[in-house]
Amino acid sequence: MSAIDTRPLPFHYQFLAGAVAGISEILTMYPLDVVKTRIQLQVGSGTAAEYSGVVDCFTKIIKNEGPATLYRGISAPILMEAPKRATKFAANDSWGAFWKKTFGVDKLNQSLAILNGACAGATESFIVVPFELIKIRLQDKSKASVYNGPVDVLVKTVKSEGLLALYNGLEATLWRHIIWNAGYFGVIFQIRDLLPEAQDNKQKTFNDLISGMLGGIVGTALNTPFDVVKSRIQSASKVEGQARKYNWAWPSLGIVFREEGFSALYKGFLPKVLRLGPGGGILLVVYTNCMDYFRKSYYNDAGAKA
Repeated sequence: MSAIDTRPLPFHYQFLAGAVAGISEILTMYPLDVVKTRIQLQVGSGTAAEYSGVVDCFTKIIKNEGPATLYRGISAPILMEAPKRATKFAANDSWGAFWKKTFGVDKLNQSLAILNGACAGATESFIVVPFELIKIRLQDKSKASVYNGPVDVLVKTVKSEGLLALYNGLEATLWRHIIWNAGYFGVIFQIRDLLPEAQDNKQKTFNDLISGMLGGIVGTALNTPFDVVKSRIQSASKVEGQARKYNWAWPSLGIVFREEGFSALYKGFLPKVLRLGPGGGILLVVYTNCMDYFRKSYYNDAGAKA
């Protein structure tokens, strides 16, 4: 057997490894997500904008609202990250097995890796939308006095807008996750193929870190416009008798482009890429190391039982 163990594991091990990876990433990188959301939600640029950049946003949040604000709303993503990241990686592995069987191949190629990632992204979207909506509304400075926590957001949203309001932004979220995961897993496949084959765990960790970081950067570059409009769709509360300005992803992209210019579609890109570049590496490294640990335990136990 090769130095790197790739034997399959049951679904619940994949799910648990993804959950651990997701929580590790969110605890490390969450303040950048708060900054990203604040920048995405502000309309206008230059002197009209409250925040001129990442450092300015960090500084003003800490000075005017306190350091704890950088972790405001983290309970929603903490609760979300376990099922979200677990679903991402477990769905990626499961879809991979499905596509290999469908096309009669032993290994994924570049095209199937992209298709596989897109399917995993679509799958996880249905899990994350309500959590994302709660998180966005807690991070929005204009709503700081409206909600006092995740449960309050949940109750008030359902009471005033209906249960289905928790899925506002589903279509934009689908686009965001399909595109990010297609880029992320597609790049991981390509970079792993280009890097020297790992013969030990040290080299494997290095390969995973590099491929995960580059995958995160490419995924972020591709999906940021959909993340901008998703944030705006989910931030807006329903007002009786008023049509929503931002409702569906593609028309919303057109509104932002016409009113604020192309660069507005990449608002929050820097904090997002600073988070999801290293964050993508953290995700992959923690996930693969957890899988290695579970694999060793599972097959040792299986051997002992045999």
